[in-house]
Amino acid sequence: MSPLCEGRVALVTGAGRGIGREHALSLARHGAAVVVNDLGGAVTGDGSDTSPAQSVVDEITALGGRAVTDAGNVADWDDARAMVQRAIDEFGTLDIVVNNAGILRDRMLVNMSPDEWDAVIAVHLRGTFNVTRHAAEYWRDQHKAGASVDGRIINTSSPSGLYGNIGQANYGAAKAGIAAFTTIVAEELYRYNVTANAIAPAALTRMTENLVSVDAEIAAQLDPRWIAPLVTWLASPESRNVTGRVFDVSGQALSISEGWHRGPTTGAVGEAEDIGQAVADLMAKARPNADMTGTDAEGPGRPTHSP
Repeated sequence: MSPLCEGRVALVTGAGRGIGREHALSLARHGAAVVVNDLGGAVTGDGSDTSPAQSVVDEITALGGRAVTDAGNVADWDDARAMVQRAIDEFGTLDIVVNNAGILRDRMLVNMSPDEWDAVIAVHLRGTFNVTRHAAEYWRDQHKAGASVDGRIINTSSPSGLYGNIGQANYGAAKAGIAAFTTIVAEELYRYNVTANAIAPAALTRMTENLVSVDAEIAAQLDPRWIAPLVTWLASPESRNVTGRVFDVSGQALSISEGWHRGPTTGAVGEAEDIGQAVADLMAKARPNADMTGTDAEGPGRPTHSP
């Protein structure tokens, strides 16, 4: 079997540990040169450490692959530009961006501080924008110059953003924003032969291992290694006709999230006193919001069929 990404160049953010590490290793095994970006901070985003990224680079080079480290902060506009340029300077081009970097500052809404909100939005949503924006500019310029472009953007959403999770208003909002951002970017960049897709992974990493308790069988199904095959395929030339999609992925299942669709509908209602009955009729027909598995579920705090 031929490597899926032979000769391609990838930038993977947050690649020093967990899911990002698996992305970088899988892409390298499939022939890609990889810029391994990781600020190396704590789960909360505090601090920095170059050793996680360097460890992944060492693993890749030991396999005979090509890789370099980057310790930039995706939330910083100039750092994001520099990591895109690093791929071009080191390996001659850039074909793949995997936006994976993230932090957690979970808190119930009534206790969440503006700093906890801003820090999570900055890394996840602004960071995804920053890196994608600089890569998109490079691909647009290449396309306009007549160069061959076959670009891939793979963003990281989350079931928390698609379906909602208590205690993660900041994280979920950022991840929902990333899903919407991805669909729009896909529409804008397709003219340059660039696709954009997102994944909503379920995996046990240092960011999630303290949030859930599972047995050994489920833990094996939530190993981060299950996420990388999809990302590697999406990064390859084989995926050129797939864009604007969000994939749920874990060791338990692979599926496409279908996003918002207009549901039950009635005619226009012109009087406020008539809205209650109209909404009751619509609620009786509407599916309940999904739970974190992406399936219909009702429970404490979740909207029901009746107002």
